[in-house]
Amino acid sequence: MKTVLVVLGVLAVAMGLLWAAQGSGYFPYPSSSFMINDVMWVYYGLGTAVAGLIVISVARRRRR
Repeated sequence: MKTVLVVLGVLAVAMGLLWAAQGSGYFPYPSSSFMINDVMWVYYGLGTAVAGLIVISVARRRRR
């Protein structure tokens, strides 16, 4: 279970950083994406990345 939580946390961090990069315009791919240069996606992405870090932190503190 610990490994599953760490993997899910890492995926959430990666996805959140991708959303934040698209929302800020640093990663404009695909060029027709509705997320590009939309500041709300920066916030959604950063929130998702923080949630992923919390999941990783909780998983690493588990005994098993």
